[in-house]
Amino acid sequence: MGDCSNGERLPRCNSGAAPFDSRKFSKHIHDNVHGNIYLDRQALKFIDTEQFQRLRELKQLGLTYMVYPGAVHSRFEHSLGVYWLASDAVHRLRTYQGQELGIESFDVQTVKLAGLLHDVGHGPFSHMFEREFLPRVRDGIKWSHEDMSLKMIDYIVDEHSIDIDSGTLKKVKEMIVASEEGKSVGTKEKQFLYDIVANGRNGIDVDKFDYIERDTRACGLGCNFQFQRLMETMRVIDNEICYRSKEYLTIHKLFSTRADLHRTVYTHPKVKAIDLMVVDALIKANDHLQIDSLIDEPAQYWMLDDTIVKTIETSTHQDLEESRNLIRRIRRRDIYQFCNEFAVPKENLEYFKNVTAQDIICSQKSDSQLNEEDVIVNNVKIDLTSGRNNPLERISFFQDYDSFEKSHIKDDRVSHLLPACYQDLIVRVYTRDPKLVQAVSNAFENFQMKTYGEKTQVHATPEKKKRLKYKEK
Repeated sequence: MGDCSNGERLPRCNSGAAPFDSRKFSKHIHDNVHGNIYLDRQALKFIDTEQFQRLRELKQLGLTYMVYPGAVHSRFEHSLGVYWLASDAVHRLRTYQGQELGIESFDVQTVKLAGLLHDVGHGPFSHMFEREFLPRVRDGIKWSHEDMSLKMIDYIVDEHSIDIDSGTLKKVKEMIVASEEGKSVGTKEKQFLYDIVANGRNGIDVDKFDYIERDTRACGLGCNFQFQRLMETMRVIDNEICYRSKEYLTIHKLFSTRADLHRTVYTHPKVKAIDLMVVDALIKANDHLQIDSLIDEPAQYWMLDDTIVKTIETSTHQDLEESRNLIRRIRRRDIYQFCNEFAVPKENLEYFKNVTAQDIICSQKSDSQLNEEDVIVNNVKIDLTSGRNNPLERISFFQDYDSFEKSHIKDDRVSHLLPACYQDLIVRVYTRDPKLVQAVSNAFENFQMKTYGEKTQVHATPEKKKRLKYKEK
């Protein structure tokens, strides 16, 4: 974490902070991940609004707490964490290269606000709302929480008459969507500043640093990735944040830890089953509650959060009965049944097409009577942030602090134990009716035989699952 007595590097205890004499204008709070952090006056103008406070009602990991009970942290503390790490990063660069890079107070404030506000437009239930609910109620919609964050920032500034320079506001919004616009080297002045919060250049940013550390702690999992090593050794060369070559494996751990979280937490089969039930409940409630109508304007959108489930559950309106029953099934652990899964063979990854419920139905035996609504197929993609490519090929490294050249490093120059494949595609099948587990499992096995000539699943569906019935009401 850094030693405050170490004069060779910026001390961890003071990182991210403004000069000591300006702390009297800051608010001091204690974060369970980063320890003591300080919020400046400009940040507090945004934090102390009902729109930002809404983030307290958005669990960072959505419905994951139904499987990992400790995962109840919110977007609110994550946003404060990203603010602090963004502050830490830009202050480090200013301390060591500020004169060379021309980093000014304006730049510091801009990066900090981008970190604070990057998720202010996020939807309920993690990413499920925008990726699974909205496409099913608004066909062809192109909506992202990043774009809503930009609208929400403007709304907060106008609604609360926040005094902020228009140039600062413009750059804050550009930094928030940098990962969308990026994917390649930009031409902006001080482009390296745009890589701190949402890095579209190579995927290393303080947003990941915070959620990886915060999520692993909340779920009680170990984390052998130390973001502090990268923060302490980063350096800007040719307008790009680069890292010491000796940190190659540290960066690999960043991407592999993220992939492990996706596999074991974010896409956990039972978490996904509950996600699917809430999606169905929201869809059935949409005509009555007009949930999708709230996404167009921030003046309405800020009133939408995770409590929509409690609204459905406690309502007595007849139009919400089906949705209410689904929520109560979740409470009683009568969830959609996960039948089985298989990993797409490596040789089939390139031309893989998503499997649909219709594909499974067409593979059932002649004596089965499955319908499409009985089956849900979840196609899970897990990678190291660059699809089927090695993300470390996009990272620039330098040899030591005396060198002024950046270069790329190939995997085989570091270790032969690193992966040769960088993406997994997993096909999972669920049924809404526990009585149909056996029929769906059989159809799923038949599909694998038709497609690959063999069963690619690791094991058969457990017999006890095949004997499941609805729980007594």
